[in-house]
Amino acid sequence: MKSGRNLDNPSAPIGKSSRRERGATLIETVIAMLILTIGVLGVMGVLAIATTQNWNMGDRATRATEYAQDKMEQLMALSFSDGSSNTTSYPTQSSGGTGLGGAMAGNSTVGGVTSGSPVTSYVDYIDSSGNLQTTSTGALYIRQWSISTNAAGNLKTITVVARALISRNGLPAPSTTLVSMKSQ
Repeated sequence: MKSGRNLDNPSAPIGKSSRRERGATLIETVIAMLILTIGVLGVMGVLAIATTQNWNMGDRATRATEYAQDKMEQLMALSFSDGSSNTTSYPTQSSGGTGLGGAMAGNSTVGGVTSGSPVTSYVDYIDSSGNLQTTSTGALYIRQWSISTNAAGNLKTITVVARALISRNGLPAPSTTLVSMKSQ
């Protein structure tokens, strides 16, 4: 049988709820939703910026890797003793360039991959569409390479570095370094 009494608060009048049992008011719910909405919108703004930043840097890093791989494939396709192919053009021209530096011996190195110090005939500039440029004007990427020959003259180490020239928000510009060896 039901007594009608509030068992949690025996002194409460029958049929009336106590203050503790009262639910949230509509105003309290609206204020809580407003605070939650402001917080979610703030997080969404930060998330949108981070996603865009990640996409841009990922795209640039991927392109730098692709451009380095393209140059490495072009250089590896040359014969070991090629000293005249123009590798700054694509497709490679059979003359007018440095090739793989000829059959040099004695631990010699041609070209260079030092950032900010491009070596003529061992550097490419690439625009935002992936087209080769003759100068750095309008270029978004730089691609440099060097070729080292061992003392015996039978092994060449080819190093290719591709870098984005522009960084975003103080982050370092993405770059890729590839190293491969070619034997006679």
